Amino acid sequence: MATKGAQQRTQKGQSVINFTEDQAREYIEKMLWPNGEPVCRHCGSVNAYRMQGASCRPGLCRCRDCKKQFTVTVGTIFEDSHLPLATWVKAIHLMSSSKKGISALQLQRNLGLGSYRTAWFMAHRIRLAMKCEPMTGMLKDEVQVDETFVGGKPRTARRGKQGLTTKKPVIVMVEKDGKAVCHPIESTSTKTLGAAMDTVIHPTAKIVTDEWPAYRRAAAKYAAHETVCHSADQYVNERGFHTNTAEGFFSLLKRGVYGTFHHVSHEHLHRYCDEFAFRWNGRTLTDADRRDAALKQVEGKRLMYRKPTQP
Repeated sequence: MATKGAQQRTQKGQSVINFTEDQAREYIEKMLWPNGEPVCRHCGSVNAYRMQGASCRPGLCRCRDCKKQFTVTVGTIFEDSHLPLATWVKAIHLMSSSKKGISALQLQRNLGLGSYRTAWFMAHRIRLAMKCEPMTGMLKDEVQVDETFVGGKPRTARRGKQGLTTKKPVIVMVEKDGKAVCHPIESTSTKTLGAAMDTVIHPTAKIVTDEWPAYRRAAAKYAAHETVCHSADQYVNERGFHTNTAEGFFSLLKRGVYGTFHHVSHEHLHRYCDEFAFRWNGRTLTDADRRDAALKQVEGKRLMYRKPTQP
């Protein structure tokens, strides 16, 4: 007989909830307004009230201080969307629970959307919500750093760590038993790698990398630097250090890019990195908890269709 813990690990019953529109709006309000009272989207005042009456659309509120009307969707990825909130919640659940991602075409089919363009833009807005918030603390202790080449096919090839390549370099920094930070970089030079590491890794950390020479100088300012020589078929060095966790992250990213999305352009690669890092950092959560975590990050993030490549 399966134990309760085993049921939680297998996440049995974590199916997508079919909300009604009112239920979806109330659910989003619960995530964004945990105290149960509306917060003005224009001035931030808590001195607001819910408007009543047959002429008022559901969820409409008004601020007593700035006198402006608003709903919970103002200032979020949902603003100005013509799609039902129930559809948005279902889409966030699907993207939060799909280990290797879900394509826009699959979203279109699963959600019954009218066009591929709608599903594609919707997915990018959700990826913006999944973007990692500024970290409260830097990566410490043992941090694995690795890079790989993924992405589209630019007109001109570039020379990188793997020789002449048409792909975009991506770096990942993974704290042992902790979070991962992943984003595209311009090159695999010492200067570029060092700048990326300095942003998120604490100077007291022990850096673990492969034998790429640029890491020697990039990691010189940290407490220690361990290397693994992959060219010599070494995957764990003599002191027990490895980069297998970072490579495991890239394994998921690449399987998603090549197996699910098939083609990812350089302009949008950072969004896919955000999506996979979000799921990785929430890997110990249930699908529902990961969905809720994404919903709590929708505020203050607008992405316009005419500027889908903005940071």
